[in-house]
Amino acid sequence: MIKIFNHYLHRRTLQQIFFDLGLVIIAVMAVVIWKGEDLTAVVSLLGHASLLSLGMLVINSTLGFYQRIHNRSLNQSRARAALSLLLAVPLTYVVFSLFPQSANGETLAMAAMVGFAIVLLHRVYVVHSMPQSMMRHRVLVFGTGPRAALVGKTLKNEDPHVDVVGYYASPNEAESEVSAWGILSKHKSLTDTALELEVDEIVVALVERRGGSMPLRELLDCKLHGVRVVDVATHFEKTKGQIRLDSVNAGWLIFGDGFSQGGLRTAVKRLFDIASAAVLIVLTFPIMLVTMLLVVLESPGPIFYRQERVGFNGRLFNVIKFRSMRTDAEKDGTPRWAAAQDDRITKVGKFIRKVRIDELPQLFCVLNGDMSMVGPRPERPYFVDQLTRQIPYYAVRQSVKPGVTGWAQVRYHYGSTLEDSAEKLQYDLYYVKNHSLFLDIVILFETVGVVLMAKGSR
Repeated sequence: MIKIFNHYLHRRTLQQIFFDLGLVIIAVMAVVIWKGEDLTAVVSLLGHASLLSLGMLVINSTLGFYQRIHNRSLNQSRARAALSLLLAVPLTYVVFSLFPQSANGETLAMAAMVGFAIVLLHRVYVVHSMPQSMMRHRVLVFGTGPRAALVGKTLKNEDPHVDVVGYYASPNEAESEVSAWGILSKHKSLTDTALELEVDEIVVALVERRGGSMPLRELLDCKLHGVRVVDVATHFEKTKGQIRLDSVNAGWLIFGDGFSQGGLRTAVKRLFDIASAAVLIVLTFPIMLVTMLLVVLESPGPIFYRQERVGFNGRLFNVIKFRSMRTDAEKDGTPRWAAAQDDRITKVGKFIRKVRIDELPQLFCVLNGDMSMVGPRPERPYFVDQLTRQIPYYAVRQSVKPGVTGWAQVRYHYGSTLEDSAEKLQYDLYYVKNHSLFLDIVILFETVGVVLMAKGSR
């Protein structure tokens, strides 16, 4: 994992991104040099090729080609590659036709499309055909208890390129919750075992660290030999993009890095919110007009639905959405979670919820400062009071503005239970700790993919 602006990205993902960017640029510049363009045209066309590469990166990121974990079939990946190539055609036309810098515009456009095609073929190959033995990451888990078992399960589920070489028992662990086949022999020291197995990383996953449970000298020796040593909280932060409630304490949150709320970050985030919300309002205004008409035609009642939510630092505000439920949805006055198959949802409401159109009026909440484009989901005061009492650190999510979309929304399905709220809080805590403009842009890209694939709709 590599940390970029406080957000963890897998090293292999960055390698794939830079490879794809370079391939398209090389394809275009090879034709430029072959055609003997002058120096001025070469510099200008290099900018055009870079713009094309960035456009390709946005398209492929939105379609999920840089996700390390997926459940797509080969045909599904091929279909996405065809869609990506189709979307690349108008992008290439815009760059080379509306901004002509060379008499060889058509040839350059063809070269760019060839570069796109090669990139997509390589993406499909990487996803489905690359040998799994290449670039393996070997991890040793220090511990054999419940946390160690959870770490092992997470590594096996979250990253197919990770090999868990085994579990090394702590001297003071009374019980084991991992398979006996995975427990490493203690006849050799932890340092010798790690070096012999060519371990890249050790995850310290102990429930109790006191009383000589941790061989600090051996762990230091492992680190001095180039083996990365991390605790279980850091492991989940970089592997799953979440801060697990069962692995952290107040000290870790207070003395660790992150959770910075500086004035510069606040100003940049506000400018980004205003610009992106204004652009999206203009682009989606026709969709909002059609939605307003459909809501009116299907059922009597207001077009918009206003509801009190808890915002920044606990301040109350009214969120605005397109009405997707009957007007008597809460006729008894008792707040209820929206369920996956909620009979209160209208037919139009079911569709606009699935494609997230009902959220579009929240863009106006962003403009007036009540919300941000990216942040934790705003909840109702009734539920916030309940969750704050039942879930530790729940109030921490209110230290940033709520968002139209967020890290929890793109990483976890729509939830309506206490357990779902606790799970989503772990992603919200990661965002509050590590939020940056870079992470906001990553989340917006992933949101587009979630909407297109109708993931997590409710």
